[in-house]
Amino acid sequence: MSDSWWSSIEGEQLAQGDLLADCSVPIVVDPTPSAGEDEAKEVEVVSQRLIIVTQSCDLENGKVQFVALCPIHTLDEFAEANAHYKSPKNWEGVRKGQKASLHMLASPEAPEDNTKSLVVDFGHILSLPIEYLTAHAATLGGRSRLQPPFLEHFSQAFARFFMRVGLPSSIAPFK
Repeated sequence: MSDSWWSSIEGEQLAQGDLLADCSVPIVVDPTPSAGEDEAKEVEVVSQRLIIVTQSCDLENGKVQFVALCPIHTLDEFAEANAHYKSPKNWEGVRKGQKASLHMLASPEAPEDNTKSLVVDFGHILSLPIEYLTAHAATLGGRSRLQPPFLEHFSQAFARFFMRVGLPSSIAPFK
């Protein structure tokens, strides 16, 4: 396997496919709807590893105030929270792209070792202010950026997750 999945970068410039460690993510503690508009809600801030899904051209041209990101986990981390994935055989469908909400990427540290792969959860999308992310990126030192053609494959998988259409019926099978 080629080790060209990722490049190492530094600085505040952001691009689609950037892996950002230790991002502060607000989580609403009590998701019950408020009775009044001005009612305060308790928010917990957690640290997560995220990958940018916003298009690079939108980031470069200042077209977004908020950046779309998805959590990215090691296989072990994801399996800990999702019992179905504790069995290695269940990862094969993800690797093949058969699970629309998940996308597997090679590890930046050991791309040849599939047990070190990372999984992106497209079913959990969040956005954070671009000002926060650029400042945070500058403090990280080195970080990983997904490279072509793996970046385009990742972007296409993200798009496929959203463009799915369920039909109420279909054409009968040919016999």
